[in-house]
Amino acid sequence: MKIFKYLFWILYRIWFYILVALPIIVLFPILFITILKESWYPYYFKIARFWAKFILCGMGFVWKIEREETPDPNKSYMFVANHTSMADIMLMLVSVKNPFVFVGKQELAKIPLFGFFYKRTCILVDRTSERSRKAVFLRAQNRLKQGASICIFPEGGVPEEDVFLDTFKDGAFRLAINHQIPVVPMTFLDNKKRFSYTFFSGGPGRMRAKIHPFIETEGLTIKDTKELNSKAKAVILKTLENNQ
Repeated sequence: MKIFKYLFWILYRIWFYILVALPIIVLFPILFITILKESWYPYYFKIARFWAKFILCGMGFVWKIEREETPDPNKSYMFVANHTSMADIMLMLVSVKNPFVFVGKQELAKIPLFGFFYKRTCILVDRTSERSRKAVFLRAQNRLKQGASICIFPEGGVPEEDVFLDTFKDGAFRLAINHQIPVVPMTFLDNKKRFSYTFFSGGPGRMRAKIHPFIETEGLTIKDTKELNSKAKAVILKTLENNQ
């Protein structure tokens, strides 16, 4: 019986990468056109949302989005969520209709095909470089001026399997305060169980995302960064603990 389980997990992982690549290959010409100008990003974002839904459906994931507050389509926000799975990117795209730009690790740009679009549409950061971290603020400012929102996983990466919720880095919260945009805490409740980075694990099932009430930053200064960080983390941590 164990042999069949391991065989399923191997095929399931291979199937995931097929689902990731297939729409990119088929839609490559259209995707390429939409990244030629930053002002065309909303068109790229719509295709990215279709790509995300295609992958989640193909993996047998049934998503449910609970919105305690709904983002205004004419405003910019800082979206932050816990990070546990390769499917977090897809669930974030499905959950949020406002065009947003990911701030993510530059290492992902090395992934064939996916990396080509990733490095041209996301704000890449080398967390070991102070210069790179400062450049994030300038690129984020440019995107916000264009009306986009920003999405950051504040844990700074996927924590070890036994870590419930890792320490939040301050970058997302400094950005939110600098640009006086609301922070939108989000909790992904099932992604670790459904498709974590542990190879022999996971399977089809429900994927719940919860969008919490926004945390306003109007009037806050950089001195309030830690408090804002703590507030956002507390909301996500409490939700995770209540849904174990």
